[in-house]
Amino acid sequence: MPDKLFSKILIANRGEIACRVIRTARRLGIRTVAIYSDADAAALHVEMADEAVHLGPPPAAQSYLLGEKIVEACRMTGAEAVHPGYGFLSEREWFAKALADAGIAFIGPPAAAIAAMGDKIESKKLAKTAGVNVVPGFVGEILDTDHAVAIAREIGLPVMMKASAGGGGKGMRLAFSEADVRETFDAVRREASASFGDDRVFIEKFVEQPRHIEIQVLGDRHGTILHLNERDCSIQRRHQKVVEESPSPFVTPEMRAAMGAQAVELARAVGYHSAGTVEFIAGADRSFYFLEMNTRLQVEHPVTECVTGLDLVEWMIRIAAGEKLPFTQADIRLDGHAIETRFYAEDPYRGFLPSTGRLTRYAEPAPAPGLRIDSGVVEGSEISMFYDPMIAKVITHGATRLEAADRQIAALDRFLVRGISHNADFLSALMQHPRFRAGETVTTAFIAETYPEGFAGAEAGLEARRNALVLAAVEADARARRAGAVDHRMNGGATDGPRRWVAELDGEQHRLAISPTPEGIAVMLDDTSLALTAVRLPRSVADVMTAEVDGVPVAVQIDRGAGTTRVTHGGRAYRFRLLTERAAELSAHMLPKVAPDLSRFLLCPMPGLVVSIAVAEGDRVEPGQPLAVVEAMKMENILRAEKAAVVAKLHARAGDSLAVDQVILEFAEG
Repeated sequence: MPDKLFSKILIANRGEIACRVIRTARRLGIRTVAIYSDADAAALHVEMADEAVHLGPPPAAQSYLLGEKIVEACRMTGAEAVHPGYGFLSEREWFAKALADAGIAFIGPPAAAIAAMGDKIESKKLAKTAGVNVVPGFVGEILDTDHAVAIAREIGLPVMMKASAGGGGKGMRLAFSEADVRETFDAVRREASASFGDDRVFIEKFVEQPRHIEIQVLGDRHGTILHLNERDCSIQRRHQKVVEESPSPFVTPEMRAAMGAQAVELARAVGYHSAGTVEFIAGADRSFYFLEMNTRLQVEHPVTECVTGLDLVEWMIRIAAGEKLPFTQADIRLDGHAIETRFYAEDPYRGFLPSTGRLTRYAEPAPAPGLRIDSGVVEGSEISMFYDPMIAKVITHGATRLEAADRQIAALDRFLVRGISHNADFLSALMQHPRFRAGETVTTAFIAETYPEGFAGAEAGLEARRNALVLAAVEADARARRAGAVDHRMNGGATDGPRRWVAELDGEQHRLAISPTPEGIAVMLDDTSLALTAVRLPRSVADVMTAEVDGVPVAVQIDRGAGTTRVTHGGRAYRFRLLTERAAELSAHMLPKVAPDLSRFLLCPMPGLVVSIAVAEGDRVEPGQPLAVVEAMKMENILRAEKAAVVAKLHARAGDSLAVDQVILEFAEG
């Protein structure tokens, strides 16, 4: 065992994972060096590190992917080792070699293991040789679209097309028909080339009703390789993980042992050390097949840390320094249940389109039992178009799976983010969904099957609606009482007695009486009496309000607007108004405001780059026909016609950068 760990390490990454590594390094007494682009000059990871080195402009290719500049930064600062995090250079063999040539330790696996597992085609061949189950597929060079169609026909549809050098859900398309293959094969190659600099694609059989199960492995430089149980990452959108949990509600002890053994054998076959993940796809019959090995730390590693009690970043550092693992496979525990949700800058109400901009409000939920937030932003941080849109990871741990899920719901109600759109409502809705809570029937198709027409908010149960209405009413009543206490106001009056109101939630009216009490606030909602205690009122126009309603903790987010308040609770947003009884009578005579008809325009759904326009002026289009392709955050989005029409005018062309809701083309009725 070495006399000491490294005295200084450089983190070759940014954002949440850079902050995560810095926290562990600080606990171990290790000084840290951050790197940053122009876009990240004021980022949290730069502020947290002991030193920081500027790399270049915002695009990753001109900053975070410049391995030579990172090696030079190590020399300049005296960093003895580099932790790559995930993404960027974490799985680049040449980067690990460059560090070794410079006498700098790589806090990760050997370069040979990265090379062996980094190519999806070659890794499947190696896995098969090591006795690991593999999915039927074609792992040779695919010449063109016609060749891809022939391969899909031979394997049997449906098939999955994947970038050979891919990861993170980019460069992947599922094809159920030969027409799907023809339409999307070139897009897969373009995404592969843009994201990874390698346009090779492989095709494999798509396992129906699949679960995505992965095994965490950990090995030292002395021949010990262990598995740290499994993670279930089946809830995905466009092949990107949204929810991860450990243990899997689907995996049996026998299945866990078999998958773990195969993962360890594969790691041993490539001489692996450090943390790594072997990903499998499992069928409904609990058969499982090797997908790929990620030779790095995973985004979802915290759930494994929660149930095992191990700090994986710490052990990566210790292993890189030459330490032996002091525990055996029999020592690996499985304590309770952990769930991680990825809090993304995206709009689930608009097809999960990415959102960019400044965090004008950012407040994480207060510390609570079984709650961990991993983030790399603060209020005022910028969510940039250049990098991954993840804001934070919400990790909860409980004695049972449902306890962990309920802690997710409570945390998401209290997570305040403004300035950009985000997916908190969607994550809360997932945690509440009966199928998710049942566990065993959740597959990678869960989101598509659950929200075939798009997401419109969580199901509004009676208790959730009541809580949203009551807390919003108490907040509005408190403002009215404060206003009434101001001298010389025409509507001033008594502020300490009961007040009667009509509360309107999404157009549905209820009668209330609200009275202060020595213990808190008494509310009569229609014919129901409620007692609110421990009330914390909002302190700004957008804030979290908390209270105990008949002893049960409740949190709602309140955004005050002109005339209408937006109330968010339990994964759903409501429109709220508090009216006097007379105002409620008069409001019935108000004409509803009619929204403008925008159906004759194709609007850009997100800030992005127009890759192609598929139609010309005068063309007749049919429902479902592709009209344009817009790229955002390196993902291509095909925009399709919603109805039959004639293209009247093109307002954009390939190569244009468009803002959200900018007009791409205009229709005439056809």
